[in-house]
Amino acid sequence: MPHLFEPFTLRGLTLKNRLVVSPMCMYSSEDGFANDWHLVHLGSRACGGAALVIAEATAVEPEGRISPEDLGLWKDEHIEFLKRITAFIKSQGGAPGIQLAHAGRKGSTYSPRVGEGIVSKEKGGWTPLAPSPIPFNPGDPAPEELTVERIQRIVRKFREAAVRALAAGFEVVELHAAHGYLMDEFLSPLANHRKDAYGGSFENRTRIVREVAAAVREVWPESKPLFIRISATDWKEPEGWTVEQSVELAKMVKGLGVDLIDCSSGGIAPDAKVPAAPGYQTPFAERIRREAGIATGAVGLITTTAQADEIIRTGKADLVLMAREFLRDPYFPLHAVAELHQDVAWPKQYERAKGK
Repeated sequence: MPHLFEPFTLRGLTLKNRLVVSPMCMYSSEDGFANDWHLVHLGSRACGGAALVIAEATAVEPEGRISPEDLGLWKDEHIEFLKRITAFIKSQGGAPGIQLAHAGRKGSTYSPRVGEGIVSKEKGGWTPLAPSPIPFNPGDPAPEELTVERIQRIVRKFREAAVRALAAGFEVVELHAAHGYLMDEFLSPLANHRKDAYGGSFENRTRIVREVAAAVREVWPESKPLFIRISATDWKEPEGWTVEQSVELAKMVKGLGVDLIDCSSGGIAPDAKVPAAPGYQTPFAERIRREAGIATGAVGLITTTAQADEIIRTGKADLVLMAREFLRDPYFPLHAVAELHQDVAWPKQYERAKGK
C-alpha cells in the first residue's frame, strides 16, 4: 500500500513524498513582486521536507488581485526574484509550484492585516470584474460585468503567466478555480446569470475553465504537471455548484491535459453553512478520484501525521495539501517521518539534530 512518504510521479515530475504546501496568501507584495519574505516563507517549508511547495494565488493581471498586496505574474519583471525562490526550493529536494489566479468580484479588497471591505480607487483599488454584476457581499458596489472580449483577454493572461512561470523555474502550475474567485464565479449559478456562451448551461458555465486549461496546457511543457483547484461544492445545494458537477468538470479537464484536481470547497456565498471539521473535504477528493479517474489532492483541516497517512493509505487522495499546519510547523514532514518510522534526508545543515 502507498504511504505518506512514498514518491508520487505525475508526467515527468516525481515528488519525494505526498505532502504539499498549499497556496496561502501572504499579502506581502508591492506591485506584484516577490521579495525576501516569500523566499524565507516558501524556502523554509522546502527545508522542512515538503515535496511540493505551491506559491500563493498569483494574479495574472493587476485587476486579478484580491488585494493591492497580492503576488503577481503579469509582467516579465516579476520573473527574476521568483527564479531565486524556485532555485532554492529545488536545492532542498522540493518541487516549486505556483497557483495562477484571478480574484474576480472578490478583488480590490483590503488585506486581512489592513482592514475589511473594498479598496477605493483613490487608495489604490480598482473596479472588480465578474461574469455578472452581482456583488459578493450584499450592499457592496456591483462588479463590472465582463464582455466576451475581456473574458478572452483574461484567458490569454493565464497563458502568458504560465509562460512566465516556466521561465521562473516552476515545476507545477495550479489554476485557481475555487473559493469564489473569477473562474469559480463562472462555474456557480449563484454568481453567473449570463445569457451568452459563458452562462446558463453546465457546458457554458464551465467554458472559461476549459479554455484556460487548454490555453495553459499549450504552453506548459508536456513533462510538467498541471493542477486545478476547485470548490467541489458551494455548500448551497440544490441551487449552487455541486459535487456531481465537479466530477463532470474533472472528466472534462482531464481530457485537456489537467493531471490533478485539488479539492477544496465553498467561498462563493457568504451565508453558506460549511460543516468544517477535521478532513471534512477529503470525501470530495475520494469521490472525484474514483468517478473521474484522475489524481486528486485532499485539503482542509488536515493537521496530524496519522490523518494524512490514512488519506494516502486508503486511496482517498494521491496528495495531501496542508496550509495552516505548515504555518504552525514548517518542519511537519521531518516530524512526521519519526512517527511513521520512515527515513528521509534532512538538510545537511540540520543532520546533527536528526533522531534526537
